[in-house]
Amino acid sequence: MKRFDGGSLVPGATWHATAETEAEVVRKAVERLKSEHGETEIRPDMVERIKERIFEVQTHH
Repeated sequence: MKRFDGGSLVPGATWHATAETEAEVVRKAVERLKSEHGETEIRPDMVERIKERIFEVQTHH
């Protein structure tokens, strides 16, 4: 499972996005940036900054 913490990019943000794939985490993070932070255009460098901050989390089976 992969995770991105919104606060690692947006100071004060407490949300996070998790998914099985990096692409899905990026998609969820972009949606959140648009809906909660008013971003209308997500530039390629923003996507790269999200990807740099994605990390692996252990899942409990």
